[in-house]
Amino acid sequence: MPKILFQGHGSFRLTADDGRVVYVDPFKGGGYDLPASVILVTHRHNDHDRIKRCAQKKGCRVITDAEALAGGKHNVFEEDGILIQAVEASNKLHDPKKCVGYIITIDGKKIYASGDTSTTGQMKTFSDLNLDCALFPGDGFFNMGPAEAAECARMVGAKKNILIHLKPGESYRKKGEKWDAPNKMILEPGNEAEI
Repeated sequence: MPKILFQGHGSFRLTADDGRVVYVDPFKGGGYDLPASVILVTHRHNDHDRIKRCAQKKGCRVITDAEALAGGKHNVFEEDGILIQAVEASNKLHDPKKCVGYIITIDGKKIYASGDTSTTGQMKTFSDLNLDCALFPGDGFFNMGPAEAAECARMVGAKKNILIHLKPGESYRKKGEKWDAPNKMILEPGNEAEI
């Protein structure tokens, strides 16, 4: 069963049972010492693309929005037994031609990394995917706020929902406890949990 380490802001690490590692939107916190098989960047804002922070295996694949959207479509990748599907992400501050989310399948578990986004049309289809975990931003300025993120969580239907990317200084525990999402899991920066 894979583990998720929430590093802070929009940054998290997935670790498979056999030690394979995926970093998503590296920027904040610690825990970048495990060599990555894959590094995913949802968009190239400086608070999501600190790739050099991550230890990397030889042959580590870095996938940014440029690769994810190559050819004008949302692409699918398989690296080191990890399946990665790029999906829609956008809002008034994030151009859908330069921003993606990802559905990551690792150890048979499906994790939705929504990226910097508000509600997208594609989210309506995700309930059919039987997702194990979904991460939603909730700062209410650069992205949707907690109320909209809770609606998205209901729409997506993941077994576990995690609120990330809050306003600087906001408490993840306090905000998470108030968050009106189904199947919510409160994960504070620096903490790790099984998916």
